[in-house]
Amino acid sequence: MRNGTLVPGATRPDATAVRWPAPPPQVAPTVELPRPPALPRIKVLHVITRFRAGAGGNTLLSAAGMDPHRYEVWIAGVPGGELWDRALAAGIRTVEVPGFRHTLTPADLLVLWRLTRLIRRERFTVVHTHSAKGGFLGRLAARLCRTPVVVHTFHGVSYHPFMPRPRRSLYRLLERATRRFTHAFIAVAPRVAEQAVEERLAPPGRVRVVPSAVDLARIPQRFDPAARRMLGVPRGTRLIGTVGRIDTQKAPLDFVRTAAALHADHPDTAFVMIGDGPLEGDVRRLAAELGIEVTLTGHRQDAPRLAAALDVFVITSLYEGLGRALTEALAASRPVVATAVNGVPDLVEHGATGLLVPPADPAAAAHAVGWLLDHPGQAAAMGRQGCRRVRTAFTPQAMCAAVEACYRELLGLPEPGRTPPA
Repeated sequence: MRNGTLVPGATRPDATAVRWPAPPPQVAPTVELPRPPALPRIKVLHVITRFRAGAGGNTLLSAAGMDPHRYEVWIAGVPGGELWDRALAAGIRTVEVPGFRHTLTPADLLVLWRLTRLIRRERFTVVHTHSAKGGFLGRLAARLCRTPVVVHTFHGVSYHPFMPRPRRSLYRLLERATRRFTHAFIAVAPRVAEQAVEERLAPPGRVRVVPSAVDLARIPQRFDPAARRMLGVPRGTRLIGTVGRIDTQKAPLDFVRTAAALHADHPDTAFVMIGDGPLEGDVRRLAAELGIEVTLTGHRQDAPRLAAALDVFVITSLYEGLGRALTEALAASRPVVATAVNGVPDLVEHGATGLLVPPADPAAAAHAVGWLLDHPGQAAAMGRQGCRRVRTAFTPQAMCAAVEACYRELLGLPEPGRTPPA
């Protein structure tokens, strides 16, 4: 199914599988019974490169949403980032691996040794890896330790046309080398799953699509006037913005060019970029050259709420697995304009939940934003439909249930039955 949970050829649960019978009701209250022994929990280790927004947020929700009576969940990855504290607060065991970095270095041999030592010492039943380097080192360490179950999530393909060819070839080689160490694959969007199979990063029939959830409780369901006041922009000014790291992937200079082109025809507009990153200086210089004012807020923990203050949310990414900030903007009923890259068209249906534009085309992006500003009724309808879609299919509960179903299937655990009425 293209928009369902499986790509063509993917495995399905056996329709004839026997459901394990549900337990009968207890005959006495728990407090009156002798204390039972503690049953062993399934130990799961998530290995991720950078534990921050995007893939990190997905991993945190996946880990925190598992039943703590049934699973003992750990996360290991690159040191640094605010998500480590949130993971600890959620009761997750965390390991910030010394020497673990985003880029490939000779020190990765030491990181591999540390991961192997951790997996061997703790005897994990499941190792679940994420992102490129975390996926390679985590799966290799699990293989060396003969971990019973290894799962890998594609949050996007690790290499792309904007990467130097030697590096791109190396990442492709590493991804393909570790696919045979993997028992199941998860993708955050149908097009991401399709690309993983086409690139031979996963065998046909072994990828299941699990929509990447967002923390809906932290996101307003509609326009938030208080958030608008926090940004200091009057309600009468139409505010166009984006959320994300200000780096090459997000093409922030294209956002500045889009702002300049749009402002020429819509002078009653203001522009904001919520996030930080290495290209902040380049953004400020280009904005000054083009004579357009763009507010940079820096990193904000309340970014999902601030996005609810926007009249139009824009992403100009050159590549994007699905787009966590994009999903959050839709959850807040924001009209969106997004580049049609990777899994984004699975989320943004052109004319239904937003507008799609080609990457690296600021003129097209400006035209699309202008269309939404000139057609407020249709823009609001797209926002409402996007909100319904995200809040129905991208819930943490649905994602965690799908991930747990994957674990259970690989471990041979039947689907639990329902408790019969008393």
